[in-house]
Amino acid sequence: MIMRLQISKTKNAQSLYIVKSTYDKNGKRSNKIVEKLGTYAELSKTHENPIEWGKQRAAELTKMEELQKRHIVVEYNPGSHIEKNKDCLFNGGYLFLQKLYSEYGIDKICKKISDKYRFEYDLNSIVSRLIYGRILFPSSKLNTMEESKHLLETPNFELHQIYRALEVISRENEFIQSELYKNSISVGKRNDNILYYDCTNFFFEMEEEDGIRQYGVSKEHRPNPIVQMGLFIDGDGLPLAFSINPGNTNEQVTLKPLEKQIIKDFGKQKFVVCTDAGLSSEVNRKFNAIQGRSFITVQSLKKFKDYQKEWAMADGGWKLPGKLNEYTLTEIEENREFFYNSVFYKENWYENNGLLQRYIVTYSLKYKDYLSQLREKQIQRAQKSIDTGSVSRKNANDPRRFVGQHYFTDNGEVAEECTYALKEDLIKAEKQYDGFYCVATNLEDEASEILKVNQRRWEIEESFRIMKSEFKSRPVYLSRDDRIQAHFITCFLSLFIYRMLEKKLDEKYTTKEILTCLRNMMFYEVPREGYVPGYTRTDLTDDLHAKFKFCTDYEFISLSEFRKIFKFTKKA
Repeated sequence: MIMRLQISKTKNAQSLYIVKSTYDKNGKRSNKIVEKLGTYAELSKTHENPIEWGKQRAAELTKMEELQKRHIVVEYNPGSHIEKNKDCLFNGGYLFLQKLYSEYGIDKICKKISDKYRFEYDLNSIVSRLIYGRILFPSSKLNTMEESKHLLETPNFELHQIYRALEVISRENEFIQSELYKNSISVGKRNDNILYYDCTNFFFEMEEEDGIRQYGVSKEHRPNPIVQMGLFIDGDGLPLAFSINPGNTNEQVTLKPLEKQIIKDFGKQKFVVCTDAGLSSEVNRKFNAIQGRSFITVQSLKKFKDYQKEWAMADGGWKLPGKLNEYTLTEIEENREFFYNSVFYKENWYENNGLLQRYIVTYSLKYKDYLSQLREKQIQRAQKSIDTGSVSRKNANDPRRFVGQHYFTDNGEVAEECTYALKEDLIKAEKQYDGFYCVATNLEDEASEILKVNQRRWEIEESFRIMKSEFKSRPVYLSRDDRIQAHFITCFLSLFIYRMLEKKLDEKYTTKEILTCLRNMMFYEVPREGYVPGYTRTDLTDDLHAKFKFCTDYEFISLSEFRKIFKFTKKA
């Protein structure tokens, strides 16, 4: 069906449309708008003759529709073997990642770096494949290069060039992070008035310490050298900045340097930093209580001074958000069924070492029961360790913290052998904190709003989980510091692209659903003609095509059509 240009005139403007005629089962004709081109005035800014251009556009769409309706006949011979060592199945899921890669200007960042160093290899091709590979088929650099050959667009670099590129990527770490931030705010507004910070560590598949690869407190309790990553995300859970530090670094001292980098390179001055208790040192709080910055941090009640602890855990003075009444813990417990899902709070300001802080303490029956049940399981495990003789404690939260050693008999005589028993005093001491939770801040906002901000810290923990589990960023096999740094830069960029993909899909799908879908979007090559999709069309694939404005789920896609898709996904 031939498409044509139609001009609709109103009192104030002329609008140009591409239309085609359609017929119902009774032969009645009607016009269907295929594409709205815009007003004559708007189009005159970009086209010398809008009407002539509109006619050409109608002809292009007609030709495209005719090509899509063309039947492809391919001859196969049952007696002929397939060609040896020739791939025929290719992944196209990376195209959605490529579109985001271009939109956020990572290709332009690579070009600026390439222009600076004037090297011959294609840095953009290497960085993009390292990112796509980390998301789609996470593995070593060698395997990433091999797997990249199974993308619809094959890479144009060699393995030794990847390692040369890693050295340059490491040197340009701060530039890459600051440019990515600037590009992201040019694409859309970022919720960067609230920043979340946390640390984790990554272990190596080697035992020797060297450079930033050092022995430290492993969060996974592995006897391997580690490096430590500090990560900032914004209020929407999108990665903002990161740093890599030696594995033996105290995580509390990693916050200020990275924050200073954000202030200097990103031009950010005023923001709220939200952290967990492990990063809430007095030094960090004071740093974020000046020059328009603020903090929200988890506060351990166990570390309160006695008079503060007495106030925090007192029976009276408990409120519900938006209510004027005050309650006692006794009342709350007596009306357990009615208040079970409620979160009560009290607040007060205290000055410690020259820093005025507001403490918001919450109490929840549901949280109390959760901690009680958790401890009961730990006590059972502690008793089992006594029964089996395996009482060696590994960390502060190990259930075996409840196991005590006894070297004296009931008569007070020195025992010949050490005996073990549960520390009933420690169990009782921990029990008194059940149900209580506290945050410290220098903000004066509503307590309920501050608590809501604090509750979103789970998103940074999820980001670490994605990097470690889905992107398989550890164990790390690299040994040189610059290559280790570059490895985590590509992991950071991969996390950024993936989080933007989640946001584009309105956060409707799980990480597993999205990654499985992209990894399974395979295309079978029909030599000299095009490709046949070899994946299952689902609601997720439909959403991907709708959000990214290109389509790969036709029964057949010609080479020329794929070339247009390649070009489209590389446009900002």
